[in-house]
Amino acid sequence: MRRKIVLVGAGSAVFTKGLLLDIIERRDEQWSVGLVDTDPVALDVIDKLSRKMVEQKGADIELSASVDRRDILPGADYVVSTIGVGGRRAWEQDVFIPRKYGVYQPVGDTVGPGGLSRAMRMIPQLCDIARDIKIICPDALFLNYANPMTMNCMAIRRETGVPVIGLCHGVNNGLGRISRFMGLRKEDISFTACGLNHMVFLYQMRKDAKDLFPYFVEMLDKVPVEERQIGPLTENFVRENHSYVVSDDRHYSEFVPETTLRGAYRGGELGVKYYSFEGTIREGDEEFEEHRRYAYSAEALPESFFERESGEHEQLMDIIGAMIYDRPGIFYVNLPNCGAVAGLPDETVVERPALISGSGVQPLQLPDFPVTLLPRLARFATIYEMAVRAALEGDRGLLLGAMCEASAISDKETVRKMMEELLAAQKEYLPQF
Repeated sequence: MRRKIVLVGAGSAVFTKGLLLDIIERRDEQWSVGLVDTDPVALDVIDKLSRKMVEQKGADIELSASVDRRDILPGADYVVSTIGVGGRRAWEQDVFIPRKYGVYQPVGDTVGPGGLSRAMRMIPQLCDIARDIKIICPDALFLNYANPMTMNCMAIRRETGVPVIGLCHGVNNGLGRISRFMGLRKEDISFTACGLNHMVFLYQMRKDAKDLFPYFVEMLDKVPVEERQIGPLTENFVRENHSYVVSDDRHYSEFVPETTLRGAYRGGELGVKYYSFEGTIREGDEEFEEHRRYAYSAEALPESFFERESGEHEQLMDIIGAMIYDRPGIFYVNLPNCGAVAGLPDETVVERPALISGSGVQPLQLPDFPVTLLPRLARFATIYEMAVRAALEGDRGLLLGAMCEASAISDKETVRKMMEELLAAQKEYLPQF
């Protein structure tokens, strides 16, 4: 039986390449892969690149591509969103405009002025995708990787009723980082984590039933600062809260708004001196150009192109396989809280463990979640609620309230001016405003 997976936002070539490599490795399965992207240039590149990959590896994969998802969605079993409305050029404005007002963000895709701006243009498009799924392939499983994860998933469920599942490799990536730091195998560590996407707290960590946090702190005391690869905010959080923020400072700093002010992070600017945003954009542009050259070259792809890389695509096929073959496994997913963490609204989308098997996705309840961490989640749950309503209703007042709470700018009129400049810059993507 040939199963069909549709990638909406397939021009995100790194994700598409990684996922296709995972499917190519599954020689005992037959897949149909649909590629969708509204950018015809990006779509042509990834379509040609994908066909070269499949042909060169002799894989039994059927490929189709279109700028109109409605051409590709029929018959889909899985629909995966990796869209980025406006691409890297729009993303730049999310970060560069707040800088003019003294707000420096290293990523700007989750929270803070940049993340909220991104949500305003992402949510309408994702809701439209969900509506098409509901009509064209209602039995398909909708999986979202697009940021801002929490707000996107909350909005899709509220506006369309489609039970989207949010996926992110943050927990897996963070566990790998600290296991290497402690000199342990990731597979030997037992852990539990929960939080809001990109602010997920790993609050239990054991090896052979022994708490590993004292050892983690001992290693922090021993290893020189320049060799830790763990940011100062995260390090302090570990020492004070017996918990580790899996995204480390690159994302976590944006949940601590005062650190995003000019010169407030280690005496420098986030996104400039630390965790260069321009570097991230440059790498993305360079990677696309490399894929373009490979796609249009008459030469075969080098074997190095097929080497496995870590990234967001990780675990997607494992999750799908757990459902298809009824092989139960624990995976971290973004789903409505529904009482998992006492004290948070039920509709707030929380990243937490779930048992995935042939029975579907069964999220776990976490009655042991540390109450001391709850205020941090509750604050941003409120910000997200305001922002989701702003995006769905085109409400400037709600967006202003969310931006005031999510930034450290004390003057409301300054925040309003920044908000209006962001809305003006992204006007073509904001039909609700």
